[in-house]
Amino acid sequence: MPIFKIQGDTSDYPQLEQPIFCLMKIVRPISAFLIVDVQNDFISGTLNISNCSAQQNGSEVIQPINKLLETVQFDAVFYSLDWHPSNHISFIDNMNSRDLHPSSQIKVENVQVYDTVIFSGNPPIRQRLWPRHCVQDTWGSELHKDLKIVKNSLKVYKGTNPDVDSYSVFWDNKKMTDTTLCAQLRLKNATDIYICGLAYDVCVGATAVDALAIGYRTILLDDCSRGVDLKDIEKTKNTVIKNNGIIINSDQVKAMVEGRDRRPELGYKLAMELKTNRPE
Repeated sequence: MPIFKIQGDTSDYPQLEQPIFCLMKIVRPISAFLIVDVQNDFISGTLNISNCSAQQNGSEVIQPINKLLETVQFDAVFYSLDWHPSNHISFIDNMNSRDLHPSSQIKVENVQVYDTVIFSGNPPIRQRLWPRHCVQDTWGSELHKDLKIVKNSLKVYKGTNPDVDSYSVFWDNKKMTDTTLCAQLRLKNATDIYICGLAYDVCVGATAVDALAIGYRTILLDDCSRGVDLKDIEKTKNTVIKNNGIIINSDQVKAMVEGRDRRPELGYKLAMELKTNRPE
């Protein structure tokens, strides 16, 4: 099936509007670098991911991220922060302040950290439980001191609603409220989003999936991300690839941002978005 539909019954040539529009985006892509949740609590604090089953060291993302910030001219740079109120729904030590739904297989007396429970609500809320982390205006919520912060970058805060978690930097988990990221990316006319950070299989993965669903050409940076569970990391990679995203290492980024490395997967993603969203 052709990506661009040939219209009219007398011409053998496709209409030029869509291919030219597509070509403009490919010739001059607008790059955004999104650094997800490189915060103290995930590296050496209360939710240090090295204590999770994958036993990955979150601090290892800092050096390759800093190198990219120093050597690659992105059109926009964003830092996201988990930014929870103290009564947040994801904290296991807040369990006694909320009611479990009868359908929850795990009961309050048996609950352990990293378990998934179902809280009462309309509709009921499925929630994975974490140690208290990234509480607003605490040391744990700060970006790591060794992470480079560039001029004119923007910070995006998520997880601010006490009653719903927010893994993706775009939306809360119930898709009720978006963050400022969507609006900021539109203002920048961004086409390509390079995503990395912590944790690979949680907030990084959720953000990449949402970016693809919105229509952005999405590049996940493998060596700039660390995660919680090895199986879930592999699931994240498979989901990104299945949805026409790509996964690369940081040493490949500069050539892509500068247009010297043209990935056919990204051209295909753009063409499919145009086919889906532009009028016949």
